[in-house]
Amino acid sequence: MISTIKSQSDLPYLTTTQPGIGGRIRTTPEDFRVEERPLYLPCGEGEHLYLRVTKRGLSTPELVLRLSSVLGVKARAIGIAGLKDARAVTTQMVSIHGVTPEQVARIRPDAHLLSVEVLGRHRNRLRTGHHAGNTFRLVIRGVHPHAETTVPLVLEELARRGVPNYFGPQRQGKAGLNHRLGAVLLTDGARRAKMSRSKRLWYLHAYQSYLFNRVLARRLDQLDRVMVGDWAMKLDNGACFPVEDAAAEQPRADRFEISPTGPLFGSRAPWASGEPGAIERAVVEAEGMTPEALVEAAKACGFRGERRPLRVKLVDLDWSLKDGDLLLSFALPPGAYATNVLRELMKVG
Repeated sequence: MISTIKSQSDLPYLTTTQPGIGGRIRTTPEDFRVEERPLYLPCGEGEHLYLRVTKRGLSTPELVLRLSSVLGVKARAIGIAGLKDARAVTTQMVSIHGVTPEQVARIRPDAHLLSVEVLGRHRNRLRTGHHAGNTFRLVIRGVHPHAETTVPLVLEELARRGVPNYFGPQRQGKAGLNHRLGAVLLTDGARRAKMSRSKRLWYLHAYQSYLFNRVLARRLDQLDRVMVGDWAMKLDNGACFPVEDAAAEQPRADRFEISPTGPLFGSRAPWASGEPGAIERAVVEAEGMTPEALVEAAKACGFRGERRPLRVKLVDLDWSLKDGDLLLSFALPPGAYATNVLRELMKVG
């Protein structure tokens, strides 16, 4: 099975018993709306001014460059909690060091930068992951007539068992091959030295996500089951622990308190043992590596790795059909991709 998975579109679906509803997404940016859920709000004092920005057809890096230019600050003075897609209407918090509300007031909204709201001051800058997830309001246009009966069945299974936590294809680039360069960089120190740290980590993380997706594909039919040897994650705080008694822990998984995880390999990230460990090793060995070799390579490259849950919880779910279009809203935790919900519904990649 491992060797047959060559791209994101080859990854298996959890809801295989239900047909795809087809349809089209992102017909306009307004069909894909994302609102970042803040982890905290500014305390009212400090050197960092927090803003809430709504943009259309503008990526987060493009937003940072624009704010840097308009406000006359360096890009590194601007903090963000997460990257948001350009082909969408998105709202997210931004922190900027050393600017005043009066300076921000001079920013003029336009077709791409829809609004900028000052939230207040805070002592620390925003950093990656400093948000509580995202709320999505999406439209799938022109779905098949059977969507009325199919959609509730698919969404019920995703809500009950969890959404497969695949990494989206964005990490692999337009050709879908970033992971290949990441694999080369693991053992080619000379080539790594020619790249900036951020660029080489991007490719190395692409290889991490590639391997994780393949582990998840092998575990997909049991993504809501914990096994002896698993590293399970507590979903309220992200802490991981080894599963020694699967029968005792399964009720917690059923209540979505914990979930099994897969490896984002690194110098300190643990590997599973038992049956889950055998699956992880098989995936890695199919790529010509071993877990031990990946640990040593990660030490040389300078990244620690972590464990990632195989599934995420689907919350605040609502949907309706109108004139052949599916209107869908839900929330996901940080790092989860809305496209994993869409692909289970549409069955098109």
